[in-house]
Amino acid sequence: MSFSAAQWRGHFPLLAAHPKLHYLDNAATGQLCEAALDAVTSHELQHRANVLRGTYRLAEQADAAYENARRQVAAYLNAAGPEEVVFTAGTTAAINLLAHAFGEGLDAGDEVVLSLAEHHSNFVPWQMLRERRGVALRFLPLAADGRLDLSRLDEFVSQRCKLVAVTHASNVTGAVTDLAPLVAAARAVGARVLVDGAQAVQHGQVDVAALGVDFYAFSGHKAFAPTGVGVLWGRSEALAALPPFLGGGGMIGRVTAGETTWAPPPRRFEAGTPPIAQAVGLGAALDWLRAQPWADMHAHTARLAQRLMDGLAVLPGLTFLGPRDLRQRLPIVSFTLAGIHPHDACQILDGHGVAVRGGHHCAQPLMDCFGVAGAVRASLVPYNDEADVGALLAGLKDAMRKLG
Repeated sequence: MSFSAAQWRGHFPLLAAHPKLHYLDNAATGQLCEAALDAVTSHELQHRANVLRGTYRLAEQADAAYENARRQVAAYLNAAGPEEVVFTAGTTAAINLLAHAFGEGLDAGDEVVLSLAEHHSNFVPWQMLRERRGVALRFLPLAADGRLDLSRLDEFVSQRCKLVAVTHASNVTGAVTDLAPLVAAARAVGARVLVDGAQAVQHGQVDVAALGVDFYAFSGHKAFAPTGVGVLWGRSEALAALPPFLGGGGMIGRVTAGETTWAPPPRRFEAGTPPIAQAVGLGAALDWLRAQPWADMHAHTARLAQRLMDGLAVLPGLTFLGPRDLRQRLPIVSFTLAGIHPHDACQILDGHGVAVRGGHHCAQPLMDCFGVAGAVRASLVPYNDEADVGALLAGLKDAMRKLG
């Protein structure tokens, strides 16, 4: 299959309807692909019913669609089976689920290792766990370019470590975490590993078996699927060892006045009515993504990112956040402009039809490491093209004339 950014863009109805929009906020939310939209529309028009509880034909069709979505997610992740896929409301919900369920087995003095590059979703739940259970948090330091500094890993992953929880790729710098040494260090002390994959899944298929981790979380809306749905993948034995987080319908084995027993995973972690149509859309989006020519698409986005960084580098007063080279990084480019607030720059850019994000990007500890309060961020995916990059660079020059 050959790749064309213009053809790929045509698979996204909003972008097709707004040809003058230069959408570069993909790290926050990717646009909805037609495969997901069609799947959701078809499901809602033909198979809408609750799952698990119905014995009539429509409900059985809803059950089948929901479980097929679980299989599609498992295939995208190269999971051992669909029983390892827990549907959640998103990455934040998935990590909170794990912080509560896994955290129930931790005692005061046990350690959770994070990094200073984490999104708040992989930061705040563990701070809350510290308040509840008295666990200790250890924070891996960062190199000057924002990459994790793993040179003193043995000092941070001690015998008291029970979990290492890190991002697969930073939502600010785009830097991809070298997971292998972290997994090895965790295994050496019997600790589990959670990876926040929110920024990785939209850039190609993820192989959790090859990564060797225990848990992986991501959101549908980053992967060109609906909002309100996400995934916590976990190894079967790791999920089976966890208690439930929420109680209610769908997650029980048997309820009596005296006690309740739990269903096996993944049902144990899916209390109440799940995001059925959203899960169907997510499965369809991931199936579509699996069939794409990712080698060509990665080359395309790398060329765009290089052109963008080259164009930004000549602007006076601009400072990059993150590594300058494109090795082991995603096409996420964040920067500051001397004397210009990121929000003001974004407002000027919006007047040029350019949609980018400005602020701390829910990564304030990382911003503190860089000594800034916020930054402008442009994030690229395969439907972006040279016109998007050109419009951003032109808009920034206009912003600097007006605000500098």
